Amino acid sequence: MIEKNLPELVMLKRLIDEGGSHLEVAAPCSIAMDGREFPVYTIALGNPSPDVPVLGFFGGIHGLERIGTQVLLSFLESLIARLRWDATLHQQLESMRLVFMPLVNPGGMWQATRCNPQGVDLMRNAPLSAREKVPFMLGGQRYSARLPWYRGAADGTMELESRAVCDFVERELLSRQFSIALDCHSGFGLRDRIWFPHAHTKVPIEHLAEIGALEELFSQSYPNHNYVFEPQSRQYRTHGDLWDYLYLNGTSYNGRVFLPLTLEMGSWLWVKKNPRQLFNRVSIFNPTAAHRLQRVLRRHLVWFDFLMRAASSHGRWMPEGLLRKAQRRRALEQWYES
Repeated sequence: MIEKNLPELVMLKRLIDEGGSHLEVAAPCSIAMDGREFPVYTIALGNPSPDVPVLGFFGGIHGLERIGTQVLLSFLESLIARLRWDATLHQQLESMRLVFMPLVNPGGMWQATRCNPQGVDLMRNAPLSAREKVPFMLGGQRYSARLPWYRGAADGTMELESRAVCDFVERELLSRQFSIALDCHSGFGLRDRIWFPHAHTKVPIEHLAEIGALEELFSQSYPNHNYVFEPQSRQYRTHGDLWDYLYLNGTSYNGRVFLPLTLEMGSWLWVKKNPRQLFNRVSIFNPTAAHRLQRVLRRHLVWFDFLMRAASSHGRWMPEGLLRKAQRRRALEQWYES
């Protein structure tokens, strides 16, 4: 089998087989390298009606950050096991749809690079430029594919993997009145963070009130959580962010609500506990000790389950009227004026 040396892809194919008729599976593109073909899979389950809310999970956009794919595979494995016996889960899936794209960049993961096999950073690849100054190089550059954070050629088309993400989101999420996306990454800070757009500007997004209401709902439901919620622009700004691009193009001309979130797992904590990981480019972004990996694989299940409940019950917490204005004022004070 070609994928034996990429354990995440092997596990994904096993889960697809185990999920059987419960899952709708497609491979919108395939990445060829080293004489191998790595399919990029999409998975959907639940109610396919365009009238129900959708929650999407994405991972592996950066090939070095294997843990993002691993936490999603762990969650998907749990869901598939529960489908055999959990009547409550079946009832929940009657009122919503779940979609997964757990390994967006298998070529990058195969070659242990952040970028895809063409040297392009997929999170700098959207046709969108920052409105304000970005950090040199880190914010995206067009000098060379041999340097990190390469955006791709200015006159080029989006990479296959980036286009596959956009097509999937446009078809499955932006076609609904309400949707949430969670993209799983690692590599920033000592704490786990939940980032939301914008990344290309400090200007707050149109649905800041909804983001604020979601954060408040989670903090009230789980007051001892350890996540830091904030706009990505509070840390740094970038060119070509896929989620900014999809948000702006998917919500600017209609009344739909699309909330793209990023789980940024704080890998500095893993390095702090084991400084030797600094000498391995993969270990910098992923827990290496077995007990730490197990802890990470289970610690985000509460957040994932909350997002399922929040999406399926969005009509009960989405702010409207004066409450929406109050939520926006609170969010502005919390994230933009402090």
